[in-house]
Amino acid sequence: MKIGVAGLGRMGGAIAKRLIDVGHDVVVWNRDAEKVRLLADHGAAVAASPRELADRADLTITILTDAAAIDAVYGDASGLLAADVAGKLFVEMSTVQPDTERLLADKVRARQASLLECPVGGTVGPALSGKLLGFAGGTREDFARAKPVLDQLCRRVELLGPVGAGSSMKLAINLPLAVFWQSFGEAYALVRHLGLDPAWVVELFAETSGGPNVLRARGGAVAKALQSKDPGSATFDCDSIRKDLRTMIAEGKTLGFALPLAQQTLGVFDQASGEGWGGKDCTELPAFWSTKHRT
Repeated sequence: MKIGVAGLGRMGGAIAKRLIDVGHDVVVWNRDAEKVRLLADHGAAVAASPRELADRADLTITILTDAAAIDAVYGDASGLLAADVAGKLFVEMSTVQPDTERLLADKVRARQASLLECPVGGTVGPALSGKLLGFAGGTREDFARAKPVLDQLCRRVELLGPVGAGSSMKLAINLPLAVFWQSFGEAYALVRHLGLDPAWVVELFAETSGGPNVLRARGGAVAKALQSKDPGSATFDCDSIRKDLRTMIAEGKTLGFALPLAQQTLGVFDQASGEGWGGKDCTELPAFWSTKHRT
């Protein structure tokens, strides 16, 4: 199958590589020419515009920064929907509010095409190995069309309801994770004065009922950050978490309630970004509070 991928950030680039590695004919587009070149070197064909991408692909995956990027990539004069897309399927993986996906689905249907939303959980490593979690929203028919490809990207993918349901679940899944990085920073601050080996402390926390899966998987990187060592390249940075937290808070307001923990966490990470931590990985964020703001 010829698959188009628009949006070659960390996740989009990893998804495109995965699809190439499992044997698909992949065509890519991105505004950043360097990111396009890296995928071309890996075997992808290159489209000059989103419109050309949609013309050349049987199925198009998009994973974009925000609602404004979605509007531009789909709706501009040279956008995806400017192509003859009748009968084609789009799989939209961005982390945005559900209304953004519902409005986009209406525009796609108006062009006689179909849209399945499927934001994913996981970072670059799981994307490259086909071990993401997929949260789909759309019709059963569109889900069935996309599932053979999604199964090559995800260790588990679920259809949660109509378009919008996937985005709701993705925001819900990401909220405890975002809050965890701050809560662990505060927890570590309570024992920092004991002078214990940070790697040992992280390992102990991972054995407790309060230690989530991410601490078991990435505890080594967290321990390095707590010792002011380089934990490795960023997979999900502070500014990306801030964007997601703002989206969660906005969706809460849409539904008629506040998200006080998300709001407080956003305030801390806004402070961290203002002090130069915006590009640092999520595993480094506990070190921001426990080392920069201890008494």
